[in-house]
Amino acid sequence: MPDYNFLNSLVSQVRRDILRMVHKVNSGHPGGSLGCTEFFVALYNEIMQIKEGFNMDGDNEDLFFLSNGHISPVFYSVLARKGYFPVEELQTFRLIDSRLQGHPTTHEGLPGVRIASGSLGQGLSVAIGAALSKKLNQDDKTVFALMGDGELQEGQNWEAIMYAAANKVDNLIATVDLNGKQIDGATDDVLPMGNIAEKFAAFGWEVILLKEGNDLKSIIETLKLAQTKTGKGQPIVIIMHTEMGNGVDYMMHTHAWHGKAPNDEQLEVALAQNPEKLGDY
Repeated sequence: MPDYNFLNSLVSQVRRDILRMVHKVNSGHPGGSLGCTEFFVALYNEIMQIKEGFNMDGDNEDLFFLSNGHISPVFYSVLARKGYFPVEELQTFRLIDSRLQGHPTTHEGLPGVRIASGSLGQGLSVAIGAALSKKLNQDDKTVFALMGDGELQEGQNWEAIMYAAANKVDNLIATVDLNGKQIDGATDDVLPMGNIAEKFAAFGWEVILLKEGNDLKSIIETLKLAQTKTGKGQPIVIIMHTEMGNGVDYMMHTHAWHGKAPNDEQLEVALAQNPEKLGDY
C-alpha cells in the first residue's frame, strides 16, 4: 500500500525545489514541471524497479526516458530526492559547468540521466531502442517514457509510434502529458492534433486514459494497470490529462508559465502554497 502521507509530502517538496531552482537563475520551465510532479513522484517511488546506484546500461532494471527535456527541474528534483545525487546540487541548476543543465545532457555524467533530451520529438525513439535491447538480452524489465502533447507535432514521433506497434514492442509504457498548452499558446491554436488517443489506437497501441493526471492515487493505479498489459504484443500509451503549473494558483490555466521564472514576490506566494515537508536544500 503506498504511503500517501510521504508521497504527498514529497510532491510539495519537489514543487518547492522546482520553484526555487528556476527563480534563482531567472530561467527554466516551471509550468510543465509542476504539472508532472505527481507523475514523477509516483513513477520513481512506487512503480519502477530500480537498482541501488546508477548503471548507464540499465540491465535488469526498469528504465525511464524523458523526451520533453525542458521539464528538467522536476526530473532533477525527483532524482536527487531519490538519492541519485546530493539534493544540495539542485542549487547549481543552469549554472555554467553544472551537471544540471537546462535540458538534461549526458556528457556531465549526471546519475539518472541516460539521454540528452533538449530536442523535442526524439525520446520515444530512444525508448523503443532500449526496449528492443531488453528483448534481445532477455531482460524482462520495462521501459517507461514521457512525452509532451505539443511535441507530438514533431513528425519523428509518428514514425516511432508506427514502428513500435509493427514490431510488437510490448515492454514499453509511454505517457503523454496532455495539458493542452505549449510555449506559444494552446496546442489546438498552434497546430491541432485531433484526438491523440484515437490516433495511437489507430496505429496499433494499447491506449489507457488517465483523466486525473495530478492525483497520485489515480496515477499509481493507472501505471500499475499499464504494467499488467505488457508482454501482450502491443506497446502501451497512457494519455495523462494534467494542469500546467499545478499547485501554484497563478500559474494554472495558462500557458504563460511554460518557460518563465517567478520573481521574488511571486516565489514567496508559490512557496506558501506548497509548505516545506522534507527539507529545502
